[in-house]
Amino acid sequence: MMYPKENALVHWIFSSYVKWLVGKTFNKFNYNNIDVDAGKSVLLVANHFSFWDGLILFLINKRLWKKKFHVMILKETAVHSSILRYAGAFSVSKNSREMLQSLNYAAGLLQNPDNLVLMFPQGKLYSNFVDHVNFNKGIMRLIEKAEGKFRLVFAATFIQYLKHKKPSVTVYFKNEPGNYAGRSIKELQDNYQQHYQAAKQLETEIEI
Repeated sequence: MMYPKENALVHWIFSSYVKWLVGKTFNKFNYNNIDVDAGKSVLLVANHFSFWDGLILFLINKRLWKKKFHVMILKETAVHSSILRYAGAFSVSKNSREMLQSLNYAAGLLQNPDNLVLMFPQGKLYSNFVDHVNFNKGIMRLIEKAEGKFRLVFAATFIQYLKHKKPSVTVYFKNEPGNYAGRSIKELQDNYQQHYQAAKQLETEIEI
């Protein structure tokens, strides 16, 4: 397993670069403002469709919640994009013993109310407009190990061009009641699916 690296200067450089890159690339950057409990960590569950997902949510956290950002990424990504580790990335290797180590590490992070952990339960990239979002079962182990010390937040992100040369990005957040400990992955997945479908419907109703 590859852990995050601590370096204040590199983190500042990375944050500045992400802010510049997102501002340069997107026409608009929209998200709904939700409050999270300062006394609890955040488990942020999101759809995974592009290179941009983690960067967009990294920037929103800097603006909105100001938690210490962490994200679970595939080991091959951590190797090829090592700078992400200075922004809180840690690796997971699917179908290996290291996967349990990574999930236990993430659960440990959630014990600290200053932390945010971003997880993409789909496990790999899918189209931005798939109809169904399927979760891998590892998220339930993380939830059980974290012992309810966190606030669960759903995020659904969509990118569209419409009439502009540059795309617009919109993130729909939802504070999810409860933490799903002792419940089924199907219930978690179904409730995320409802949020995702509602957000997707709003995207299709945008008028020019």
